[in-house]
This record gives sequence, structure tokens and C-alpha cells, in this order.
Amino acid sequence: MMAEFPQNQSIIEQVGNASATLRHRVSFNDLRPGGTVSGPVMMMLADVALYVAILGEIGIVPLTVTTSLSINFLRKPSANADLLGVCKLMKVGRTLAIGEVSLYSEGSDDRVAHAVGTYAIPRRRD
Repeated sequence: MMAEFPQNQSIIEQVGNASATLRHRVSFNDLRPGGTVSGPVMMMLADVALYVAILGEIGIVPLTVTTSLSINFLRKPSANADLLGVCKLMKVGRTLAIGEVSLYSEGSDDRVAHAVGTYAIPRRRD
């Protein structure tokens, strides 16, 4: 992952079995007015969790890209806890992969956001 995506700030906790769990250490720069984690930070974690889960299934295919990402913000995440992204892939085909990501503040079982995304998988050139 570091070779293909060195600017990634998320920590991979688990990958495999059509799933991935990532951690984002929340910092002051991630907060918006009101003392909550900003929407773009949550969307980034959901997107990267999908990417990691998909590459865990198909191997390193750098040009696998997001084609659709929708997120519902459910409750205010903690500004004092890491953000966890738990991804489950729903379908991995030859050209598309679809998955969902639940986001949590560490230490809580309450989802703070739910995202669904689709990735395009490029054709392999052998």
C-alpha cells in the first residue's frame, strides 16, 4: 500500500475475507467548527477502506478507481477518539466492485456514518 499510495494517512488494521478495517487517528486538523470530525475526513476513510478491501481481493491494481460513493452521516463522531472504518464487500466482479463501510468512533458501537461505494476495476493487460 505504501508503494502505491504513500500519502495515505489511514492505518490498516485488518484485510481479508472480502473486508477491511482501517483506523484514522483524529487530529485537530480533521475537526470542523463545532468540534466534530469533518465530513470529508469521514468520506476519505470510507473510500480508502473500500479501496483496501477490494485490493485485498483482486491484488494490487493501482488504477482501480472510485466511480460512486454515497455517505449518510448518522451522528456526531468523537473528536477525542480514533475513527474506525469497517468495510464489507457486497460484490466483486470483473470490472466493478461494490461495498459498504460503517464508520465508528473507537470505543462506541454506534455507527457515526454509513457509506456505499462502487469501484471500477481496469482490464488486466497480460
